[in-house]
Amino acid sequence: MSSDLQLSLFDDSNLLDTPPPQDAKQLILSNGKLPIPAGTYADITELTQYCQNCQRCGLATSRINVVVGKGNPQALIMIIGEAPGQHEDEQGKPFVGRSGQLLDKILASVNLDTEKDVYICNINKCRPPDNRVPTNEEVAACRPYLLEQIRLVDPKIILLTGATAVKSLTGDKRGITKIRGQWMEWEGRLCMPIFHPSYLLRNPSKETGSPKWLMWQDIQLVRGKYDEIRNQK
Repeated sequence: MSSDLQLSLFDDSNLLDTPPPQDAKQLILSNGKLPIPAGTYADITELTQYCQNCQRCGLATSRINVVVGKGNPQALIMIIGEAPGQHEDEQGKPFVGRSGQLLDKILASVNLDTEKDVYICNINKCRPPDNRVPTNEEVAACRPYLLEQIRLVDPKIILLTGATAVKSLTGDKRGITKIRGQWMEWEGRLCMPIFHPSYLLRNPSKETGSPKWLMWQDIQLVRGKYDEIRNQK
């Protein structure tokens, strides 16, 4: 690979005009420090195909499957988690274990369908060993894929489940209990930090002020904003 081609990946002058050449796309897969220019992938299907062969960080050596996303790739709502767990790694889909089942119920409580009304993905596409928090290097290697997903889906609302998702996308390092349920703007989009379903599983109380009670307040706000945006179309 020529140095000129490598350097061209850092040129942001025509990011949305034409995608990088095929050999540049292959280079991206093996070098976690190379950027992924906006417009690299034509659609979610192409992004998924390339992600399947990604070696941008060490997580590639221990994964079973790359977990890219699921749901409607034209959804108004995108839900972003931290990283795949064991069940997600085995099945190649995000949020399919107990946390995913609870997320489905939370969405259904305000008549949002997991397959039709939302698109679900993670900060990292491969499972960290023992479900540990992804390292800064692993997040940095995978974040460009996430930015392409956001560009392609073009959601109006982004729900960030847990502090790692919030920090990795927006840079906000505050604890999730301090910022959950608050709308924030990121790159012209409405984002809301919410509790991760796994946290709710560890805190099953439904009493007033409990995490599950707070999540009920938050998801109703999300539904209200979703209706507001749809009615503006």
